[in-house]
Amino acid sequence: MTEIKNSFISITSALYIAFFTAIVHLGTAYFYLDFSWKTFRWGVSLALFLGVFLFSYLLLYVRIEYFIINKVKELYQTFFPAVISSNSLKTDSNIDFLTNKLKQFASDSMLEIEMLKKQENYRKEFIGNLSHELKTPLFTVQGYVLTLLDRGLKDKKIVKKYLKQTAKGVERLEFIIKDLDLITKFESGIETLDYSTFDIRKTLKNVFELLEFQSVKNNISIKMDRNYDYPIWVIADEERIQQVITNLIINSLNYGVYQGATEVSINQPNESKALIRITDNGKGIDKKHLPRLFERFYRVDKTRNRNQGGSGLGLAIVKHIIEAHNEQIFVESKLQVGSEFSFSLSLASKKELLKQL
Repeated sequence: MTEIKNSFISITSALYIAFFTAIVHLGTAYFYLDFSWKTFRWGVSLALFLGVFLFSYLLLYVRIEYFIINKVKELYQTFFPAVISSNSLKTDSNIDFLTNKLKQFASDSMLEIEMLKKQENYRKEFIGNLSHELKTPLFTVQGYVLTLLDRGLKDKKIVKKYLKQTAKGVERLEFIIKDLDLITKFESGIETLDYSTFDIRKTLKNVFELLEFQSVKNNISIKMDRNYDYPIWVIADEERIQQVITNLIINSLNYGVYQGATEVSINQPNESKALIRITDNGKGIDKKHLPRLFERFYRVDKTRNRNQGGSGLGLAIVKHIIEAHNEQIFVESKLQVGSEFSFSLSLASKKELLKQL
């Protein structure tokens, strides 16, 4: 904008110089040279032509500048109505300021478009994963049911075997639907938490007993890092926190190695927080997977993990439960070394413990 105006000023100055030069030449010719009406007419005509041209040029310049300023005002009021009033855009500095603002607006718009594209890709990937997760058990159930219908119900052994497989497919569908329903409730704010004060040690012991069979089956030990002789009281929804710990330990068992170990520790970084850490010496997770690890249906090793069952929503549920408590969850992992998942919980104060009594 400034360059355009400077160009207009330069041309205007040149025309002024030419106009006054013509006048000076006319005066000189009149006083010092032989005067004739022909010379006078040519001089007046030239002066009038330059004057009219200069006047027309200045009028055009004013009109163009007025048009540009008004258009700039309209743009400014459209995109930044709260920043500047309609009468304040009168100087080049404001126009330059607007230009920078428009550039920033364009840059922000591009970033927003890129984010929308990424969200669209995630949405497509989520729908594809959901379709695959539902399709697998559905095809299993359909296949066994059709086989039973084709062969009839005479052989009781085959009937029993196929019905068991059908039941597993139905159970898998039930897991997926229940977990999706739970995540939807957390995201919409429908699911509420039932806060209570409880000893986190007992919760961990319950999970260890619940997963003892799977631990033996995978030949992976589950243990505490040391003996905790005193109770550690936390405030949270005990049932949901037990679900978090269960999901995280199951995840470590699924990705563990033969004769591996999963270790749980309770740290207290300050007087108000406890940090529950679940560490394993399993296969580990590549860094590229860590940012998306808590997405729904996202699997690091898709074939292996699907064969072991589950809904594919375990870590997504963990994240939603922890965030619903206004707490944080962390993950660190290194290939061929192991992984560590940790999350924070609020410790119960003395007043809250007295209320519990």
